Amino acid sequence: MPLKNNYRGIVEYTEDPIVSSDIVDNPHSAIFDARATRVIGNPVCTDIGLVRQRIWLFEPNRGLAFQNLIMLSYIIPEISDSEIRDIALKVNRNERISTEEALILFHKADLSLLAVMANHVRTRINGNIVSYVRNYHIEPTNVCIHKCRFCSYSARVSGYSWAYSAEEMIAKVKSLGKDIVELHIVGGVAEGKGVSYYAPILKQIKAIRPDIHIKAFTAVEIQGMAKFGGVSVVEALSQLKSAGLDSMPGGGAEIFDETLRAEICPTKSTASEWLAIHKQAHQLGIPTNATMLYGFFETYEHRVDHLNRLRKLQDETYGFNAFIPLKFKNKNNEYAHVPEVSIIEDLKCYAISRIFLDNIAHLKSYWVMSGIDNARITLHYGVDDLDGTIGDSTKIYSMAGSLENPGMSAEDLNQIIIAEGFLPQERDALYRSI
Repeated sequence: MPLKNNYRGIVEYTEDPIVSSDIVDNPHSAIFDARATRVIGNPVCTDIGLVRQRIWLFEPNRGLAFQNLIMLSYIIPEISDSEIRDIALKVNRNERISTEEALILFHKADLSLLAVMANHVRTRINGNIVSYVRNYHIEPTNVCIHKCRFCSYSARVSGYSWAYSAEEMIAKVKSLGKDIVELHIVGGVAEGKGVSYYAPILKQIKAIRPDIHIKAFTAVEIQGMAKFGGVSVVEALSQLKSAGLDSMPGGGAEIFDETLRAEICPTKSTASEWLAIHKQAHQLGIPTNATMLYGFFETYEHRVDHLNRLRKLQDETYGFNAFIPLKFKNKNNEYAHVPEVSIIEDLKCYAISRIFLDNIAHLKSYWVMSGIDNARITLHYGVDDLDGTIGDSTKIYSMAGSLENPGMSAEDLNQIIIAEGFLPQERDALYRSI
């Protein structure tokens, strides 16, 4: 069977066989098909039967990645549920699953099988690498015009407020070390502050640190800037880009179902507006992330609908860099009576997100939200990115009951990733290796 050349990778010829003869003779030919079409790229080998070659995915230690790619093929014949088995076969063949099949996985699939399927997808896309970035957050204000019922960050709920001046934000930038490559700016939607207020701040940041990547402002914030500035969203995005905006975070998506959204964040941008703003950003050459708030009282149907709307937009624009599931935290907000979901539910959400979102390259575990111990576990459920060092610069999840004073060194992140059996890769804000 000739090997197809449709995926990144390197083949280094050697006299050492990569697999033993019992695997070569295994009748489950899908194993070899998966290897041939999903792992091996340039240069092309002549025949899968010639196993005298060493396959490197993106790194010298190929063991876990190779295991992830072949494990699903071995498990499929043992799956007793025919619906689940058919879905696993599609995943193994690199075929897109439907919304109906995603719901079947949520309702019926065993967590261990979801882990195998999700890791199969992440390995095919990202090899055995887990990435992170040296980043810093500036949160200009927690004063906000919106009244989201799940929010613990707003001054309306917390009882205390801050609003940094432009000078204070610039001072923070001046204090940053040269190792910080990504600046994340996100906060509340302040009354009256339009794009003409924020664009000059971005210009000043770029004048001080032309090398730093500015990832700033949710779609909700940009809609507010456009409204208060008396301009269209497209014009606001264009002005921000000209001033130095490099990409956008994915916050404000919450959950897209209109009825549920009207309950939890009635004054915030609608689902259609959020999607339209990200589409407009993509069309202007501004890449973005995407998120989903889960774990309050949404249903699996709500989650799948949300994922499907993201996947459809990504099919159009290919502007999303990463997807980040964000768990509802019940401290200090109007939904304090709603219990938080278990780690089992977290892992299920990560795994199915990775399987379903076949066109978004990266799945991020935001360790500030989940805690580093839980984030480590998510690496085995499809996650390939741990966000960044952060340096005790964010309060959004701390105020909802997550980690106080969050910050990790690059060395800490390296050791965590290695301990879980993956290869750490420091990256820039656009997922390019540093």
